[in-house]
Amino acid sequence: MPHKALTLSTAPEAAQATLYDYLLSVSLREPDVFHQLRQETAELPGWGMQIAPDQGQFMALLLQLISARKVLEIGTFTGYSTLWLTSALPDEGTLITCDVDEEATAIARRYWQKVGLDSKISLRLAPAADTLDQLLADGQAGTFDFAFIDADKVNYDLYYEKSLQLLRPGGLAAIDNTLWFGRVIDPEAQGDATAAIRALNQKLHQDSRVSISLVGIGDGLTLTVKR
Repeated sequence: MPHKALTLSTAPEAAQATLYDYLLSVSLREPDVFHQLRQETAELPGWGMQIAPDQGQFMALLLQLISARKVLEIGTFTGYSTLWLTSALPDEGTLITCDVDEEATAIARRYWQKVGLDSKISLRLAPAADTLDQLLADGQAGTFDFAFIDADKVNYDLYYEKSLQLLRPGGLAAIDNTLWFGRVIDPEAQGDATAAIRALNQKLHQDSRVSISLVGIGDGLTLTVKR
């Protein structure tokens, strides 16, 4: 029988936290300001919408690997993921981020300014579908290097389709929460968000327009490369 490597998901439950702490201790290089934002966000309602620090660092590495210059983010919240993504961009890089929450994004703006990244970030306070349609109408199809989708789950398929149009060939999309806290395999979980993620996971598995890999980081992160 082949050896099964010990990972966070296969470790006994009591060891998972310790193993994760070790992972962070030998890998994570989180700037102090990023950590401050993460701690402030942890005190807010809805704090669970924030990505984990290792996921932020992982996505920043992906941007460096593809030499990304133009990034789209769907779902801003308090701007923690925005910090990681923008920090990986060159001086001429730009990031457009979409949200409707003025209060949460006010926190985001404060931290973007604190680290001097605000000049690279364009916050669009409007329904994301409207912003994506406007970008397409403005002739920006095929011009983005990277898209991060982390917003309302029932519209994930719509965001994916529009992001795919906006990405260049070879562009990378990262879709968050595709394991959805395990609800995707729970037959008792029948909510709209769960159904939407299940449907998108099945669709992505069969979508010949992209290459895919679902990575077991955070709450599941599906990576797709546009062919």
